[in-house]
Amino acid sequence: MASQFLTRELVETLGAKIVRGDTPDNGSLPIEADLAKQYDTSRTVLREAVKMLTAKGLVGSRPRRGTYVEPESRWNILDPDVLRWILQRRFSFGLTRDFLIAREGIEPKAAAAAARVQNREAIADVAAKLDDMREAAAGRMDSLESDIAFHIAILHASGNRFFVQFSHVIETALRFSIRLTNSEKGVRMASVADHAAIYEAIERGDVVGAEKAAQDLLTEAIRLLDERAKREE
Repeated sequence: MASQFLTRELVETLGAKIVRGDTPDNGSLPIEADLAKQYDTSRTVLREAVKMLTAKGLVGSRPRRGTYVEPESRWNILDPDVLRWILQRRFSFGLTRDFLIAREGIEPKAAAAAARVQNREAIADVAAKLDDMREAAAGRMDSLESDIAFHIAILHASGNRFFVQFSHVIETALRFSIRLTNSEKGVRMASVADHAAIYEAIERGDVVGAEKAAQDLLTEAIRLLDERAKREE
């Protein structure tokens, strides 16, 4: 258990440094012995950390060259850690817009599927998350967490395991994009009414209406982002 914690801690440290660009100019990492000494850790922990970073697409290794940083084009941005490190590094209109467009291909379809499947238990959970948003609007709950939970509940209500697999990456990116969207609207939190429209369509089995309500939410977010990008050109 202790070694797992140390490995995770080292992955967090090295991963964030790599994404920030705090690596040697040639992209190569120090040799194993030097890295272990630098981070005061065992070679076993270091090797496990490097394996995890390799799986995230951040590093690679070759004979004679050793371990090196992969170009950003090879990073797995669907990995929640990688996406979080990128978003923490600097704000990017391009990345945020790409994320919103990717959501267009997932969330409206998930809402439509939820309306079609009619899993009553899952729909009740969406309703509960909407109630949490109402509580947040009254200042009794965290607005960001309740908003994120609502979107994730819809993915689960879709009954589609592929949509559900996107939950973690969508949750990670929402923590950044929701704040931006709300700031552009000049509000503390997202519109409960807009989210209620999605739920109500799902609840009554309105497949077309559920998809449209979810799409409208994203269309507005993209419009706000584009307006801000133009102002800052």
